[in-house]
Amino acid sequence: GEDAEVAEDAEEGYVGNQTGGAAAATWITMGKMDPDTQDAVEGVLRLKRLLSREFEEDEQVKKKLKTDLDARSAAQDMKVSQLLNKWGLSSDSLTRHVLENLSIDDLQQLITSNYSPDTRNMWKSPAELLQTHTNQVRESKGPGGNSLDVVSSFKHKWKLDVSAERTLRGLVHKDLRYVFRNYDGKRKLDVVVAEAKQHEPPEDELSTATLPDGGGVQLVGRFTRLELIDPLADAAVFGDANLSFALNLVKHRKALGHVGRVIATTFETFETLLERYKEIGETIVKLEEHFAEVHHGVDCTRIAIDQRFHGMTNSFGAVYYNYPHAGAVGGFFDGHPVVNWRHENLMRLFFRALRKYVKPGGSVKVASNAGAVGVRFSYIVGSGVENEFVHVETMPFQQWQLHRYGRSYGDRRDTYKRPGEGEQYNAQRADSDMVYCFVYKPSGAQLPRQQIRMPPTYKTMLGCTDGALGERQGESKKKLATELFKRFMQECS
Repeated sequence: GEDAEVAEDAEEGYVGNQTGGAAAATWITMGKMDPDTQDAVEGVLRLKRLLSREFEEDEQVKKKLKTDLDARSAAQDMKVSQLLNKWGLSSDSLTRHVLENLSIDDLQQLITSNYSPDTRNMWKSPAELLQTHTNQVRESKGPGGNSLDVVSSFKHKWKLDVSAERTLRGLVHKDLRYVFRNYDGKRKLDVVVAEAKQHEPPEDELSTATLPDGGGVQLVGRFTRLELIDPLADAAVFGDANLSFALNLVKHRKALGHVGRVIATTFETFETLLERYKEIGETIVKLEEHFAEVHHGVDCTRIAIDQRFHGMTNSFGAVYYNYPHAGAVGGFFDGHPVVNWRHENLMRLFFRALRKYVKPGGSVKVASNAGAVGVRFSYIVGSGVENEFVHVETMPFQQWQLHRYGRSYGDRRDTYKRPGEGEQYNAQRADSDMVYCFVYKPSGAQLPRQQIRMPPTYKTMLGCTDGALGERQGESKKKLATELFKRFMQECS
């Protein structure tokens, strides 16, 4: 049946990963996966199948793989052709790929706005300019990627007016928290505010009811900045290259008297870490002295089929992922359509995977630069929201209690230099570093299958005229396209 097919795909993809070895592969074959596990990994497996179809020779299998593609309407196809003809780019396969990834509303907006990519730009192709433009238009309709306090975020979520915002900013601490917990858009805000004024916090809310009559906005934001999380629940850190953030976190939790564990993870294997970070062994010893668990080779999008996370369902009270990145690809900037889909899917699949492990009410914090062009802020916020992680605040990174740790690039550059040693990440200014804060509030309803950003096809990549592919012709270009595809497939394995 379908469950068996998912399990078979999961085992096949998992064996090739260096995250759990034979033990993990054995575990995944034990009976059918539960619905939560299937939901957590379906997007990853579908993405792998979409990539593998390019090298599939069996026509029946190819036909079956077409079900992994999201259905497109005739109206969408017509608008894509209309735009390509209008711009004189009907033979540009990469620009076509970008357009085919857009919704019908995005396509209509391009038509009515009379936008046209600069085909004479010396630095960027029409496809890259188009992708940047559509992202910026979409982001202009949201709350933005810079600092956003709890009331501004709440106002955006519920589409409240200025008068409602003024009311919220005037509430004391206990009343503001009550409104945040109980307003659902079905009743008038004034009714919920009136209830809040009569409400006294129960005993199980005393930890968040400190200074009940103090300023609400300031005190709620203070809790976030001081990282006052659930003292009993476990906390997980993903993608912590040199584990310095995890070490900072365990010391913080010890000082507060927390008893919950810290699960510290790295994407790279331990052998790679030894080459890059001379201090890594000492850091791991300190973490284990603080009773932290340390795991290497962890892909945060595939934790549902990683044996080391077996038994941790609904156990995380806090999750952290600082400066997520899907990995640099030589010859392409992070915003280029050949590679950018990886960054967006990283966030979408990360948040979907977390649903199985984060407790209702648990927090997730993702630190990134507001101007990042790889993992854009809209990818972080949008992916969280569509997976029922409510965006509650965006706070400046420098205001965070945990901001003092040894930043790293997370790649080979760490062998000879680190961020802050005379430079920043490609001139991204530190005051643009933000922490995007979420709270998990599952509705209990079945979510639709996870949307993913479609990768370019092999044929599309052969038609690419810029970046590393644009520099090559003939067999050399085919060789590079094949290498890229195999790398992308391995990243999904």
